[in-house]
Order: sequence, then structure tokens, then C-alpha cells
Amino acid sequence: MTRAERAPVKIGIAGLGRLGKRHATNLAYRVPGAVLAAACSPVEQERDWARETLPSARLYSDYEALLADRELDALWLVTPSSLHAEQIAAALRAGKHVFCEKPLSLDVAECERVLGVAREYPQLEAMIGFMRRFDPSYRDAYEKASAGAIGRAFMVRSQTTDLNDPDGFFVRFAPTSGGIFLDCTVHDIDVARWFFDGARATRAFATGVIALHEGLRACADVDNGVGVVEFEGGRLAVFYASRTMAHGCDTQSEVIGTGGALAIGHNPRRNRVEIYEAGGVRSESTPTFFDRFEEAFLHEAQAFVQNVCARRAGTTSAGSAASAGAMLADALEATRIGHALRHAFATGLPVTL
Repeated sequence: MTRAERAPVKIGIAGLGRLGKRHATNLAYRVPGAVLAAACSPVEQERDWARETLPSARLYSDYEALLADRELDALWLVTPSSLHAEQIAAALRAGKHVFCEKPLSLDVAECERVLGVAREYPQLEAMIGFMRRFDPSYRDAYEKASAGAIGRAFMVRSQTTDLNDPDGFFVRFAPTSGGIFLDCTVHDIDVARWFFDGARATRAFATGVIALHEGLRACADVDNGVGVVEFEGGRLAVFYASRTMAHGCDTQSEVIGTGGALAIGHNPRRNRVEIYEAGGVRSESTPTFFDRFEEAFLHEAQAFVQNVCARRAGTTSAGSAASAGAMLADALEATRIGHALRHAFATGLPVTL
């Protein structure tokens, strides 16, 4: 291995909000082979946080300045969804590897444009943050399914349901979220495509209701939605998304095959403690997706850095199955299917993809 291949991957992060702070501390202190060399946020309070928490990182207030930092090997984007596509393209054109939180874009044509840019730079790693692929339980289920433990997988039931927020964060976020199917269900869509070996979606159905958050009506959004997607090869996926859970973040999936089934996360337990009370026995639930997928976020960052190092050594290529991560093409298909579900909900009619 050459000195260049052994050198740490110098990363700059853009976006230091709730999730950005989690990624930043992982990259700074928990990812071997990575150096968090720079951080960027237009918000002064977030830069103040970085000065205290990330003392070795150079700080920038705008993305263009971060992009121009020649010492950086890669950029890590945790910015608003509307910025992702252009920021990814700019990072690739600047010769930098890039990781971006989902979605690639809320617009299918824009996703396709970014894929076109990425094809011009096949030597660069470009990963999208569908972190369930790195969750130990999801990964174990995937490996068992790939080894034929349940025969041919033909059905996925998957849900993304969040603890109810009475302060109405999701209502305020709704105008730019793309709706519940593009904001929440894309994770479940990616899980289904992953277990179905990238099978093409052929038709989508969707419906939904507003159970609590009436403010979503102005954006034609719902706080509970159900989608059904047919895939080629006689495969089917059923998705449920909710923003109104009383007990906590409850993310779970089931993969059904011709010879059995695999269930992931059916009991959203925070830990293995059971509480015995006068009213019965209970366990505490995971309160947020941060808590449920803490390990997945870390493993995702470690995999990205390993992939960059492998590219330096010339031992991997774009879209390598060894990466286990979601590439730009996966993000495009998740957006395409999410759009189909949103349109099916809006019209009340099935959508052919």
C-alpha cells in the first residue's frame, strides 16, 4: 500500500443541524482513517458548537468556500434536500468524493442529471444515506436472505413511523419535505429494492389520512400513509408511514419468501430491560430514529471511508456490491417510486412506472 493509500481521508461536512451534529462527531472521533478537517454552516450558533466540539476543523459559513478547500478529499452533506443535487454535482466536479443524506433530490429529472455528472467521474465515490443497509439487524437479515434462508423473497412489509411531535415540526417542514412518501417511505422503498436485488417497480397505489396534524392539509400531505408497490418478477411491497406514534420511533420490516420469513425490529425496544408494574409488564421504546440507528450511522461512515481508500488502491469501482451502501442510482429509483406513490395518493388512481 502506497503512502497516498494509507493517508487519512480528509472530510469536510456541510450542515450542522440535528443529524449533522451526529455525523460530525462520528467522523471526528469514531471513524478510523477519517479526519474531519472542515465544517460548514450558515448558522452562527452551529459554528459556535463546532468551535467547541470540533476544535481541529476549519470553519466556513458558505458551501462555496468549503468546496474550494483543496486539502479536502471528500464532502459530507447534511444540508436541506433542495440543495443536495447541485451540491453533489459541484463536489464531483471539484474532484471530491461525496456522501449525501437522503434524498438525492425530490425531482426525478434532477436525480438523472446528477447521475449524468457522476458518470463523468467514475473514480469518485458517491453514496446516499440510506442507513438501514448498515444497521446490524437489517444487514444480518439481508445476508440470510441472500444465502437462501427463506427461499425466494417475494413480499416486503416495511414501515417508518415516528414519535408524535405535538409541537408540529413536521407541519412546518411539510412545504419542503416532498410529502410523507418521499420523506419517510423512501427508506422502506430502498429496503424493498435491496432485498429484491434491485428489481424494477412496475405499479404503485397509495392512500392516507390526517389523524392529528390538520396543518398538513394545506400541503396536501398526511400524517399516516399506506403504499403498495408491485415489482417485476411477481414481487410485492406494502409500506406504512406515520408521524403520530404514541410509543416512540417504530421502524420495522418483514421479508417473506417461498421458504420462510425474516422479521426485523418488530419490538421497538430501547434496551433489554422489562418494567414490572401494577398495570403489567412493559419495555421502553426507542424515542427517535437517532437512537434506533445510532450504530447504522457509524457503520455507514466507516464504510464510506473504506470505499474511498479502496478506490485509491484501485480495488473497487462505482456501484460495487462490496460497498453495501446505496449509490446514486438507488436514490434515483427510490425517488421515482416515492413520486409514484405521492401521485397515486393525490389522484386516487394506480400509477404505472
